[in-house]
Amino acid sequence: MTDSPQNLFPGLFDPFALRGLELAHRGWVAAMCQYSADEVNAPGVPNDWHLMHLGSFAAGGAALIITEATAVSPEGRISPQDTGIYTQEQTDAWRRINDFVHRYGAVDTKIGVQLAHAGRKASTYAPFAAGRGSVPADQGGWDTVGPTSEPFGHYEAPRELDEAGIARVIEDFARGAERAVEAGFDTIEIHAAHGYLLHQFMTPLVNTRTDGWGGSEEARNRLTLEVIDAVRAVIPESMPLLLRISATDWTPGGLDEHTSARLAARARERGVDFVDVSTGGAVPAASIPVAPGYQTGFAEHVRTHAGVPTGAVGLIRTAAEAEETLRAGRADAVLIARAALSDPHWWLHAAAELDAKLPWAPQYERAHP
Repeated sequence: MTDSPQNLFPGLFDPFALRGLELAHRGWVAAMCQYSADEVNAPGVPNDWHLMHLGSFAAGGAALIITEATAVSPEGRISPQDTGIYTQEQTDAWRRINDFVHRYGAVDTKIGVQLAHAGRKASTYAPFAAGRGSVPADQGGWDTVGPTSEPFGHYEAPRELDEAGIARVIEDFARGAERAVEAGFDTIEIHAAHGYLLHQFMTPLVNTRTDGWGGSEEARNRLTLEVIDAVRAVIPESMPLLLRISATDWTPGGLDEHTSARLAARARERGVDFVDVSTGGAVPAASIPVAPGYQTGFAEHVRTHAGVPTGAVGLIRTAAEAEETLRAGRADAVLIARAALSDPHWWLHAAAELDAKLPWAPQYERAHP
């Protein structure tokens, strides 16, 4: 029989291992901001909404759940309602959620935290708030930071980070990683995409510095790589480290699949085990050709040219689309977002559609197709 992509590459419900982490299959949950922390009484602390939100995916058969962007410092939050992992109260609250996911996951579900710093895109209103743009100080907002003082669109201008500020950012990521281990997370994803701080430093559309943190591609990538080093140094050798990138800025002169593959190769050398490939977010005027699977080609390019496993994201809605992405070798895992919000049992239904077997929670067994 002649080999075809269908029998060259694993499918959605084949197992996957990263370092010491054994995953039941290749269908995961992408990070999705919830903007639901209580900014007044418990800033940055995940609560019952997050327990329900993430726990439903565990019961629904997801193999790995990545939390929403979780700030490593108060000023790193996208909005006042974002979660964080920079206090003991936050760490303990994440431990409660992680214990729940581990106990009730249909397929021995694992969970990872996405460590993030929003940079010049911080201190903004949540999408479903009445206001738009930057939150003023008298409504709970704060001063933001970035590689330069250039603002994102109509947001408030950030303060340019100096050497001491950059060192604090690196330290904040390391301390966040230590807390993530304490909280019982199975893996960590560093958020270097969507126009947030690490991406701001990487793209020439934003980073116009001329010191050791800007100018050349190597200097622009320096902050991300030093954050990787700092995080890898404080987590167990057996714990995989993930990196989320925007593989293209969709804007001339910005990042593209070639610069991103070079970064991913360097990241792999520094201890990153998997690259979660998204796109966009650096500048407000980018024209993005959104369509089902529109980002999968970038995951394939990074996978091929950087020699690192990748995840595909972006409007992958059906089991057939996810299966085809993997069988064609465009990625090693598929991360579901909007489809999971619509159907928190997406993986159980996908398994039935693809004639794979996933266990249902006994409480829900009567609904098994």
